[in-house]
Amino acid sequence: MEWWQLSAAELAAAFARGDTDPVAYFQLVMKRVSAINPKLNAIIAFDLRAGDQARHSAERLRNGRARSVLEGIPVVVKDNILAAGMPCVWGSRVFLDHVPSMDELPVARLRDAGAIILGKTNVPEFTLEGITWNSVFGATRNPFNLELTPGGSSGGSAAAVASGLVPLSIGTDGGGSIRRPASHTGLVGLKPSIGAIARVNSLPMMLLDLEVIGPIARTVEDAALLFAAIAGPDERDRRSLYLAARKKRAPITPLRVLYVQRFGEAPLDPEIAASVDSAARALETLGCRVETGSLPFDLAPLNEFWPVFGAVGVAYVMAAHPGKEALLGPRFQAMLEEGRRVPAERYLAGIEIFERLRSKTATVFECYDFIMTPSAAALPWDAETPFPEIIDGVKVGPRGHAVYTGWINACGIPAINLPCTPSRHGLPIGFQLAGKFGADELLLDVARRYEAANPWRARWPAIAFQV
Repeated sequence: MEWWQLSAAELAAAFARGDTDPVAYFQLVMKRVSAINPKLNAIIAFDLRAGDQARHSAERLRNGRARSVLEGIPVVVKDNILAAGMPCVWGSRVFLDHVPSMDELPVARLRDAGAIILGKTNVPEFTLEGITWNSVFGATRNPFNLELTPGGSSGGSAAAVASGLVPLSIGTDGGGSIRRPASHTGLVGLKPSIGAIARVNSLPMMLLDLEVIGPIARTVEDAALLFAAIAGPDERDRRSLYLAARKKRAPITPLRVLYVQRFGEAPLDPEIAASVDSAARALETLGCRVETGSLPFDLAPLNEFWPVFGAVGVAYVMAAHPGKEALLGPRFQAMLEEGRRVPAERYLAGIEIFERLRSKTATVFECYDFIMTPSAAALPWDAETPFPEIIDGVKVGPRGHAVYTGWINACGIPAINLPCTPSRHGLPIGFQLAGKFGADELLLDVARRYEAANPWRARWPAIAFQV
């Protein structure tokens, strides 16, 4: 196995043994980035201090002063998360000159852990689309087929990890933006519970507390390591304090899984259906009690409000940037005008939908430990097309591919994407497990068992070897 194929955990062990060091690995990473990244357009800015960070990490390791298991491990950061001294463009010409002077808290925690912040990864404008394309940097490509998208909005992060440029990335998930790109690129993507990872010094929270930061990795162990490094409360984020204070209860065994293959009449690609069916059977072999059924609550009110929610978010952000409306892409100019017209009573009535769903979900998880669904309804599509217009012969709208994910954000609960059997053409497919509020560690525990029985690490895209 080549050095670049090692997981973060394996790389940390190699550093500890002295088999290699962060400087040599950083040089390898940059060689691979030079060869592969121009084809993918995954990383759009680099930290010029990263080489110095690698040297400092190597010195700490030599002196037995490693700060954590992530000492010397390169990590890329989604370009809607602030990293000091690096551009944070958010996929928009409105923020073209934005260079923050401070890290957002999870980035600061990574630096404190000794991780090397390598660079920023591409996103769609305002991270509000299911592909990764914007008018500033262009499209990010899927490592498994460069004609296709890795999904969005954490597509740059997913493409960087899937192609072996780096072992780890942090992304954000406001409606599936970690889980769907992870499913389209064969990775593990964790959307944590609200408050599991405190957020301090961030961009405007246009999606309120629905958007959380989470890890993207090749293995469950790596995702867990990254989650542990950035998780935890902070007094400045009151949402993070309640979760930290909760007492964890041991789950009832066997674990109870409600498998929901379809959401009503919403179409699902047949290859995805077959692959996730197989994953459900695999969970049964691990001792889970899997029950097939429908989602036990109505998502119609949420689906109706979702476009309004995003439009108001755009209006909120742009209120702080008067005179820059013309810098927005055409779709976002239309969203801005729509958001400005939404009355307060309509918006607050929509927020109440989230509260009702959170209450209902708590009741459902009294009967089940997990809800299992596909992560995406469609296989990856053209890299510059906003969304697939046809799924299994049925015409769909902008969220047709994304029907399985947004409700989890509305409910504030954790969910994880795990790879299952790829398509007949080798495109990755993923499924998600969602748990009750605060069940993040339980999700990771079950994911480890699933990965051990159904490994996917050897599924590298061909581009990963083109160096």
